[in-house]
Amino acid sequence: MKLKKVIFALKLNLRKLILFLAIFCVIILFTASLFVNYYIQKKQLIDISLSVNKEYASKIAHNTNSQFQMILKELSYSANLLGDSFDKTQFVQSEVDRLKFQSNFFNSVIVSDKNGKILNYAPSQIALNKDVINTTLGFQQSIKTKNTVITSPYYSIRNNLIVFISQPIFDKDKNYLGFIGGAIYLKDPNIVNELLTSKYGYKDSYMYVLDNSRKIIFHPNKDRIGTLAENNTGLDFMTSNDSGQIRLTNSQGVDNLAGFAKVECTNWIVVSQQPTNKLLEKIPNLIYKIIAYMFVFYLLVFFIIWRISDLISTPLNRLATIASNLNKPDIDKQIKNVDPWYFEVRNFKRSLLQSSYNFKRKISTLNHYINTDPLTGLYNRRGMELHIDQLMKSKVPFAIIAIDIDHFKKINDQYGHEQGDLVLKITAQRIKDNFRDIDFCCRVGGEEFIIISPIHNQKLSLNIAERVREILEKSPIDDIPAVTISMGIAHWPQTSTDINKVFRIADEYLYKAKTEGRNCIRYKV
Repeated sequence: MKLKKVIFALKLNLRKLILFLAIFCVIILFTASLFVNYYIQKKQLIDISLSVNKEYASKIAHNTNSQFQMILKELSYSANLLGDSFDKTQFVQSEVDRLKFQSNFFNSVIVSDKNGKILNYAPSQIALNKDVINTTLGFQQSIKTKNTVITSPYYSIRNNLIVFISQPIFDKDKNYLGFIGGAIYLKDPNIVNELLTSKYGYKDSYMYVLDNSRKIIFHPNKDRIGTLAENNTGLDFMTSNDSGQIRLTNSQGVDNLAGFAKVECTNWIVVSQQPTNKLLEKIPNLIYKIIAYMFVFYLLVFFIIWRISDLISTPLNRLATIASNLNKPDIDKQIKNVDPWYFEVRNFKRSLLQSSYNFKRKISTLNHYINTDPLTGLYNRRGMELHIDQLMKSKVPFAIIAIDIDHFKKINDQYGHEQGDLVLKITAQRIKDNFRDIDFCCRVGGEEFIIISPIHNQKLSLNIAERVREILEKSPIDDIPAVTISMGIAHWPQTSTDINKVFRIADEYLYKAKTEGRNCIRYKV
């Protein structure tokens, strides 16, 4: 009776009644559980993140050390060979070429005499001067120490930011002859990038590498490579220990959870770290999950609300839940299954059905405009990428047929851009009409088209492309002579499992078709 009097005195309507009851429930649940769990979850997450970052940094450091051990062995092997044939120019050059091109360890390789004069180098494109004495850091340290050298980052004579690795060359009498060394260009693709790039960062985690003088060897921000790491509260701890974990403030003043390990043969420090605030973003979700399992307390708190408002709130709750999932395909059926036994629910249900219809119609329209080219009606690059993703996930082999209209610029120049647009539209339609229904026709720019053709027989893709080429060759457009096309074909996964490489090869064969007379097809055998 007292509860009814309170409700009557407050003049609560349906919306206010349900709102106050829900707020009451949430306040009770959060008050009882939030403070109990927050600090426990926070500490556990921080400890786990520190441990994971340390483990990951240690794994990367170990792999990097193994690779550099292999690099040093390669250099040492070459140095031993050259010690016996140092005066044989052709042999020295062949060994330099082997070391450069046999693996992707180095961006460039050189052999120097004991005075710092370059004798041989690879690749030839770097065009080094053999008539001067070099005094860069790598040359100075190699000649001075007459031992294995791994330098800090510095700028080479070609103005590349590099790390230089060298091994001394001795003859059979242990006389020092010079050294063989390789340069790793830190701002170009190199083995350090391959070993250290973090491809699966979580919550903005990232990795960087410091040498023993605190210069940055690798960093996701290339502008920081080669600079000195400063204003980082964890530097002293990391440089004085072989591995570990630490909570630190980085040079930008951001609180981070870091794990680190040293690369044994280079004494580099591999650091894997994650912004603390990004990690702690997940605490509320964890707390909500814990609250959900507090079934007994949950039942006790919601018993009162259930007795008063279950019949009132159930249909509204169902509709409210459905309202947040209007993009699901069976949503209309779910809405219709809700029993509208009073006025507010009937209006809500009617409005929700209308909203669902409007939402789907707008989404369908937006998808059409987003994924198609407005001039030709073919799919654009975004639509093409979505289709390729579906084919690759389904592991369906397909051909990529790159098409380019021959001499299209001349058509624009001679007949005007309006006629040029007409040529594009008609050519696009003819391409679409003469490929199969399962082939995916796209315009990717200008007079360039891409056909994604699901196919198991590579020869069949050539036959289809040749038929389209012949049809276009014999089909004039208004007063414009017949438009011809050039094509390049590559196949996934037969040509390569890397889709970017397949596109690149298709483009290369298209360019080959253009340079070999146009109105033809070139493809990967």
